[in-house]
Amino acid sequence: MSDIQVKKLNVIFGKRKKEALKLLEQGLDKAEILNKTGCTVGVYDVNLEVKQGEIFVVMGLSGSGKSTLLRCFNRLISPTSGSIIMNGTDILKANDQELRQIRRKNMTMVFQHFGLLPHRTVSSNVAFGLEIQGLDEQERIKIAYKTIETVGLKGYEEQMTGQLSGGMQQRVGLARALATDPDVLLMDEAFSALDPLIRTNMQDELIQLQSKVKKTILFITHDLDEALKLGDRIAIMKDGKIVQIGTPEEILTNPADDYVKAFVENVDRGDIVTARSIMFENPASIRIDHDGPKVALRKMRKVGVTSLPVVDNDNRFLGFVKDEEMAALEHKGDVKMSEYMHAKKEVMAVEPETPVAELLPLFLDNIYNMAVVDKDKRLLGVVVHSSVIGEMIRKDQQEVVKIKEEGGLVL
Repeated sequence: MSDIQVKKLNVIFGKRKKEALKLLEQGLDKAEILNKTGCTVGVYDVNLEVKQGEIFVVMGLSGSGKSTLLRCFNRLISPTSGSIIMNGTDILKANDQELRQIRRKNMTMVFQHFGLLPHRTVSSNVAFGLEIQGLDEQERIKIAYKTIETVGLKGYEEQMTGQLSGGMQQRVGLARALATDPDVLLMDEAFSALDPLIRTNMQDELIQLQSKVKKTILFITHDLDEALKLGDRIAIMKDGKIVQIGTPEEILTNPADDYVKAFVENVDRGDIVTARSIMFENPASIRIDHDGPKVALRKMRKVGVTSLPVVDNDNRFLGFVKDEEMAALEHKGDVKMSEYMHAKKEVMAVEPETPVAELLPLFLDNIYNMAVVDKDKRLLGVVVHSSVIGEMIRKDQQEVVKIKEEGGLVL
C-alpha cells in the first residue's frame, strides 16, 4: 500500500480562485490566468503516489511549484482542491486537532536554513518536538541523545548550536525531525544552503541514514544531480504541473518532453544508466550439450551475432561460444559443447543494476559480449560493446545502430 496518494491537487493564490481553476481546465497557461484573473497558479492537477520507505524527490526551477506542493502535505499551505491521503486519512479534511497530531507525530519538516533555536543546546533542540508532545524530561533527553548519535553528532549533545558548522547544524535539524519517529520527513531544499563539499557529504549521510531508518522522505531540490543521487523516484515540475515521474534511470533514458530532455542532456549518465536499460533481453542462446555447432551457427547467423551465450536446462549462464570455433566443428560428429565453451572465468557476467560506468573497463580485456544475470545466475540479457560505448558518449539509439551497421564495433 502506498504511504501517500495525491489526487487532483490544485493550489491557486488570489481572490478569483474558482474562475482561475475553470480557465486552467480550459487549457490556459499560468501567465494567461494571471492576466485574466490576477490569480497565481501554484500547483495544478498534481497526481502522484509516494511509496512507503522511499525517497521521493520533487525538482524543478524556481517558481515551478515544488515548495508549494511540499507545504500542502502538512497544510502550511491550504490547497484549493484535491486530496492528500496518508494511511487512509485525507490530510486536507483533517480538523485542527487532527492536524496538530499529524504535525507532531506523523510528519515533520527539515528546513533549508535549519530553523534551530540558538539559545538552546543541541540536545535541547533535538528534544524540542518531544517536549511539545509532553514527554517527561528524562525520556526526552534519552531519545535525543540516541538520535544525535544516529546522525553522527555524538559528543556534541551539550554544545550550543551556534558553535557548530553549517553541515553539523543541518544534522541537528535532521535529528530533531527524526526524534519524534515520524512516518514522513519533508525536506525543503534541505542542503542547498551548504557549501558544495558539505552538501555532498550530507547527501551521502542521508543515503546511509535512510538505509537504517527507512522513512518515507519527500525531498525538494532544484539540483538535478542531487535529485538523481538521492531519489528512488523523481517528479519534475514546470509551471505548477508535474511533467514526468520516474526513476533516475527512466528520466535519463526516456525524457517525457523537450523540457525534461533539456534538463538531463548534460548529465553524466555513466553512474545512473544500468545494464538493464541497454541489454538485449531474452537473447538467443544454446543449451549445454543439447545444441551442437550447427544449431549454434544457425542461431548466430539468424540474429547476426558472432557469439552466443550458453545456458543449462534452468537457463543459468555458463559461458559463450564463438562463430569461427563453431564453424570449425560444424562437420565433426558428436561434439560436447562444454569442451569448446569459453567459461565464466574467461568472460563476464553482471547484475542488471550494474552502472554503465562500471561496465566499460570490464570490456577492455574481454572480446565477448557481457551476460546479464539475476541473483540465481539465470540469463536475463546480453550487453554488447557498442551499447556501452554509445551510452558513455551519450549517443542516442539511432547513432548506436548506425555504428553497428557500419561495422565499427563488435556485436
